[in-house]
Amino acid sequence: MSEARDFWSRRKAAVQAEVEAEHATVEAQVVAAHQAELDEKTDAEILAELDLPDPDQLQAGDDVSGFMAKAVPDRLRRRALRRLWRLNPVLANVDGLVDYGEDYTDAACVVENLQTAYQVGKGMLAHIEALAAAENKSDDEVDADPKPLDIEEDAPLDPAPPAQTVELAQTDEIEEAEITPAPRRMTFEFEG
Repeated sequence: MSEARDFWSRRKAAVQAEVEAEHATVEAQVVAAHQAELDEKTDAEILAELDLPDPDQLQAGDDVSGFMAKAVPDRLRRRALRRLWRLNPVLANVDGLVDYGEDYTDAACVVENLQTAYQVGKGMLAHIEALAAAENKSDDEVDADPKPLDIEEDAPLDPAPPAQTVELAQTDEIEEAEITPAPRRMTFEFEG
């Protein structure tokens, strides 16, 4: 738990916070003025003033730490980092283990005019019912050459097909003798 602070220690902390806030405001104004001054200059003038090489002409092994100073504008820092990333093979070649490197959005996988027989809450019920009806029909007709079920690809899918009962085929169950597991006894060992 923290100690209960008296009035004067809280007041002293509040005054210190005000002083730090004033210093931060003054520093922000100085940085803003400096950035406004740098925005008026061209990149070549800034590079000459700071004695830095052209970031687009950097070679492998060149030092980029000069571009990381606060005096360098962000646009020059970014140009230098881009050049560094292109030059260094460790940074330039992605190893393929990037989790979100691929486009996994739904828009990348959507096919135009896609139709499906899937129905929410029912699944692929229409196909199962059609297959069951075809089996029943083939059993009733006892045809030597049963015809496969033809489904037209261009035909619109019926959103709510009539409900039919599907009878499951009875399987011959082989009764197996129930094998009871051998009884196990628990054993305890004590050290000691």
